[in-house]
Amino acid sequence: MTPIKPSIPQPHQTFEDIKHLDEQGNEFWYARALAKVLDYSDFRNFVTVIDKAFNALEQSGMNASDHIGEVTEVIEMGKGAQKAWPSFALSRHACYLIVQNADPSKPVIANGQVYFAIQARRQELADDANFQALEEDKKRLFLRNELKLHNKQLVETAAQAGVNTDLDFAIFQNHGYKGLYGGLDAKGIHAHKGLKKSQKILDHMGSTELAANLFRATQAEEKLKRDQTSTKTQANRTHFEVGQKIRQTIQELGGTMPEELPTPDKSIVKIEREQQKVIAPKLKTEGEV
Repeated sequence: MTPIKPSIPQPHQTFEDIKHLDEQGNEFWYARALAKVLDYSDFRNFVTVIDKAFNALEQSGMNASDHIGEVTEVIEMGKGAQKAWPSFALSRHACYLIVQNADPSKPVIANGQVYFAIQARRQELADDANFQALEEDKKRLFLRNELKLHNKQLVETAAQAGVNTDLDFAIFQNHGYKGLYGGLDAKGIHAHKGLKKSQKILDHMGSTELAANLFRATQAEEKLKRDQTSTKTQANRTHFEVGQKIRQTIQELGGTMPEELPTPDKSIVKIEREQQKVIAPKLKTEGEV
């Protein structure tokens, strides 16, 4: 990782603003600039977080040096003066691990955790050639099935916080929807989409909207576990805050708000039936029916 001379970060700059490219075109972040964005006034405290990220990389079997490398970073000292300080060049994945291990009491860290998690997930999907090759209907079916699985896991995790009855879970789910959809609950989303009474909102979401809801479900589950949430009130608040953070990040990235995304004409149920019509004759030919 060969760094180039950085531009001087300003207080209002975000993660993407302080990104740099090395001579090979690889993106990286300078540690001191990132520490400033993450509200660390003492770089020594930030080095402790970097060490945790380094250990996490090694424990996962990755070459930590490919993601965290020692460099010299030039910092503006005032009145045009500059000084070179020991620092680190960090990969995107290293930044993700750093914000996961940083001080969670800092509001900017919470935003950073959501930001890098979404970016990491986007990169995973972008790298998955099979997923990219799928048509929109197949993407929707894939994501809907993933969401069914993670909603089941979310039910089990929420139950440990006292969300036990169907009514409890409906209220819990609505808190997540309200956070993500700017105050709309399931009934409000249903009305906003102009769906019939028998139609389910999740069956009439496009792949982008389903992906946002999948991220909401997985992150809510993880936060409930991480915080050891023990009451329904806390669980509801957590689900709302997770949805709200994801909405905020979508807005910061210039994305379309979930409730403004187009509603597909074809339901997931219809897509599943069409898939079965394609699969069934094939299985019969192969003698598996």
